[in-house]
Amino acid sequence: MSAAEYPKLRLDRSMALFEEAKALSPGGVMGIRRPYNFIQGEYPIFLERGYKGHIVDVDGNDYIDMLCAYGPIILGYDEAEINEAVKEQMDRRGFCFSLVQEVQNKLERRLTELIPCAEQAILVKTGSDATSLAVRIARGYTDRRYILRCGYHGWHDWCVEVHGGVPEEISALTEEFEYGSLDALEEKLKAHPGDVACVIITPVAHPLGKPVTAPPPGYLEGVRALADRYGAVLVFDEVRTGFRVAMGGAQERYGVTPDLGTFGKALANGYPISAVVGRREIMQVAEKKVFVSSTFFPNSLEMVAAMKCLDILERERVPESIWRRGTVFLEKLRDIVAASGVPLSVSGIPPMPFLTFDKAEGDGEKTYKARREYFYTQTIRRGLFIQPYHHWYIAHRHTDADLERALGIIAEALELTAG
Repeated sequence: MSAAEYPKLRLDRSMALFEEAKALSPGGVMGIRRPYNFIQGEYPIFLERGYKGHIVDVDGNDYIDMLCAYGPIILGYDEAEINEAVKEQMDRRGFCFSLVQEVQNKLERRLTELIPCAEQAILVKTGSDATSLAVRIARGYTDRRYILRCGYHGWHDWCVEVHGGVPEEISALTEEFEYGSLDALEEKLKAHPGDVACVIITPVAHPLGKPVTAPPPGYLEGVRALADRYGAVLVFDEVRTGFRVAMGGAQERYGVTPDLGTFGKALANGYPISAVVGRREIMQVAEKKVFVSSTFFPNSLEMVAAMKCLDILERERVPESIWRRGTVFLEKLRDIVAASGVPLSVSGIPPMPFLTFDKAEGDGEKTYKARREYFYTQTIRRGLFIQPYHHWYIAHRHTDADLERALGIIAEALELTAG
């Protein structure tokens, strides 16, 4: 039986709230939540709730969610064990004193036990907090200026990819190098002799709208060797890979230990907390030389959530489970794409699959983009929440039925796209 087009979703309340929001805040919603990051007019903008591996919008549409809040949801939504631990902390002990509670020591010790590079840890709030602090620590340790980056590292001035509002002299101190090419990295290191503070890299490449790439054999080892040769601090940005590809992150899975690592997203299954971890000798500059402080950094609710999340991840062997199930998902996805005849590339690692649309011979710029838009229109109408420009995630609470349904939706959407 051939696939049929699904009707447009009812998104009346979501769109009405969006119109109201635009009068209240610039653009209505910020950054990567804006409609042009999805398919305008087809995706919900306001959500009502989440459960397990699903989200429900304010119009009552239910979706299998493979965006997972852009990565923090590694277990599932409404995770009772974590929520109960947080409620107990809130009710019995309190959480916002701007002084520390014992749980901070417990979590920092836990991180040093799990992550290969971690001899000390500093807890902050967001991925951008963590990467920016790592860069400041590297500069403080080396007394150097330049940052060589590979990957997305957040929205702060030193790394933001849209330079509006950022002085040129700040942007000029950060240069990007090509993932997978050791020659490209060494050229950048040679261009600033004795003045590169750090090399910061996402160990698994996940550029916006492009294939997700696992490190080629020997590549991370080569990056490690070049950083050592030129005296730069090596930072792995593990905000996405941490606790997802292994409990100790990509540095554990791929066997290469950086000087510093940044972690976030999956650390507390959605509660806002991140961390910089690393070698004691380097981290120690944050004791006096490098300043870091925030009223909210010591808040304990997120730390309690992180401790409980780590308990579940270890007890239920979540990274191993996701890797195993993701491997099957990727194999089936490749078969579906091959059978469709649609020019596509399947990429990713098992916890982070992705599809990118390719240009076929004779395609104009608009042709392949139109295929992409049509495909994602059909998937969202069928109840699969995925993003055209950002890779997907597999969460622990996605059931086998969820993943099979997602593959079925993709197959139907590709059949229609090919036709």
